[in-house]
Amino acid sequence: MTSVDDRDRRVAIVTGGARRIGAAIVKSLHARDLDICLHYRGSEQAAQTLAEELEAVRPGSVCLVQAELADEAAPGAIIQAALDTFGRIDVLINNASAFYPTPIGEATAANWDELMASNLRAPFFLSQKAAPHLSRRGGAIVNLVDIHALVPMQRHAVYCQAKAGLVMQTRSLAKELAPSIRVNGVAPGAILWPENEDSPEAAAAILDRIPLGHQGRPEDIAAAVTFFALDAPYVTGQILAVDGGRMLNM
Repeated sequence: MTSVDDRDRRVAIVTGGARRIGAAIVKSLHARDLDICLHYRGSEQAAQTLAEELEAVRPGSVCLVQAELADEAAPGAIIQAALDTFGRIDVLINNASAFYPTPIGEATAANWDELMASNLRAPFFLSQKAAPHLSRRGGAIVNLVDIHALVPMQRHAVYCQAKAGLVMQTRSLAKELAPSIRVNGVAPGAILWPENEDSPEAAAAILDRIPLGHQGRPEDIAAAVTFFALDAPYVTGQILAVDGGRMLNM
């Protein structure tokens, strides 16, 4: 538990915050003087390394919580970890996501359950658990959606459905939780290639359709998330595509 003198500092929960875009979001919010409850599933070493880096900047500013988001108890455990450590919650970032193809004829019920659990179910129940605490702070929820929630991606029907559901969840909660909590979403485009993507041709084909002509960076997404979380007091229910204009050519 932090000292009484430190409890005025705002607190953000970031799911899937150990690596890739999640780590960039954690760093961006921490740089804005927020304390961080960093959730991870399997990336324990990366989570510990990132926590040590941020603790060196500001001791007592990071707590780690491991949870499988498909577990029904996970939302409560994550919320409680933030409260036990910092005593408050101001921002919830639903970033964690499972992503892989589910071609028609090959998709299984297990694929459906896993993709829906991380991309749709967990954000809802985390938001529900966090809402009473966020409400007391005039807090914010930011969901990481996807441009393929709006324009489907071949061979990824289940993932696209889950992210499309998260778009409607964002808008529904923005209406239901107003005026005390703002809820918005960020839809990344080509930021980081999937870790199992080893096709230079496929990457080049995507880049050819991006009007700005280059791949985005995790920091581009982190900046948009930070804007919604901290700098947009009169914005709720919005989905911002951060895609270099790619949706213009989809």
